[in-house]
Amino acid sequence: MKWTRTKTASALALGTASALLLSACQSGGGTDTPTSAAPTETEATPVTLTVAYWGNFGFEDLVADYEAANPHVTIELNSGDFAAQHDALQQAIIAGSGAPTVAAIDESYITGFVAQSDAFVNLLDLGASKYEANYLPWKWAQAANADGSVVIGLGSDVGGLALCYRRDLFEDAGLPTDREELAGLIGESWDDFIELGKQYKAATGKAFVDNATNILAPAQTQLGTGYAWFNRNNELDMEANKPAFDTALAVIEAGISANIAPWSPEWNTGFANGDFAVLACPAWMMGYIQGQISADTFAGQWDITDIPGPGGNWGGSFYTIPKQGDENTQREAYKFIEWLIQPEQQIAIFQNVGNLPSQSALYSDPGIQDFTSDFFNGAPVGQIFTKTALDIPAAIYYAPKNGNVRPAVENVLNDVQSGNVAIADAWATAVAAAEAAAAS
Repeated sequence: MKWTRTKTASALALGTASALLLSACQSGGGTDTPTSAAPTETEATPVTLTVAYWGNFGFEDLVADYEAANPHVTIELNSGDFAAQHDALQQAIIAGSGAPTVAAIDESYITGFVAQSDAFVNLLDLGASKYEANYLPWKWAQAANADGSVVIGLGSDVGGLALCYRRDLFEDAGLPTDREELAGLIGESWDDFIELGKQYKAATGKAFVDNATNILAPAQTQLGTGYAWFNRNNELDMEANKPAFDTALAVIEAGISANIAPWSPEWNTGFANGDFAVLACPAWMMGYIQGQISADTFAGQWDITDIPGPGGNWGGSFYTIPKQGDENTQREAYKFIEWLIQPEQQIAIFQNVGNLPSQSALYSDPGIQDFTSDFFNGAPVGQIFTKTALDIPAAIYYAPKNGNVRPAVENVLNDVQSGNVAIADAWATAVAAAEAAAAS
């Protein structure tokens, strides 16, 4: 999964071909879907769009531009907790009211909402089919029903994986700091990654990685099963996931995990104070890291290198329109989403916060392919993350109850790290916890 010149050239070739499709779609070619004429300013009905999301989607600074170009539109942003936003959307669907005009949905939740597609506007009815060829095929399919006749969301981004690491801490430990040399040292094996962590721990006495739970997800996406915890018949399949669990357990057993809860205040300060030296890093994590520490102090100390194994994906979301507003509001919501997924906005978002577009048609654009990050020591992040995204052969299936099982298993790993569960008992305890969560 190296971003060698040869593979980059392949990515460019694919991106160039896809870019032609994008150009065709933007000019109206390649689709029979009619588009309605935009209303004039005097005809436009004032409308307020509420947008529910979490974290940093990168559109916050772009809203004013949209409102200036569309003075009849007011956009209200509702940023909240990751799980709470999805729970609130589900409750609004059950109640039949209270949903936002535009709801962001993470890939780990999208399957459950596709199963409730009657509660969402079918974006194909508004002309979204003209964008299908631009998207990574697996990303488009995640928001579609089985026969593809309904699509409830357009992808905002994907989370192709790499490793973000502290160059200064690696140097202090006597380890290589060059991203290419480090990628060669890590190789394709999590075993080699763990061995490197042992060397770091021996040299510094400090933890190497933030938390073993953040190794579980990448290792799981690399298994080749195409699903997480539940198979596509929605049957819990723990045995298929055991190799990923064993990898996370090996991180704990090696003593290289800091056991810091992700997204906690301690985790946030850990980026600066050296509590860990490396972490699994989807593209969107770049923006998160930069939001926690001072660029004046840490620019160039962080860098990005290859992740062990055959790639993987962590996160990535969709823009959806719950079917609760009037038709005019729904049309205006779609126009806003359609504007967000255009090249100018997608590239600006990538360059500002690191969220990689899920439209592979954009990957050959110089604004992405040639983009480097000063904060991450000049890393060619456009090449790195487009390569990892193109490496992903298919979507990971997340069953409706995946959100119950995942934290239950992670809690077992945290209990092992805290000394409350013996390593020898970890797998049996995880299976029992998963079965209980699946039955809830």
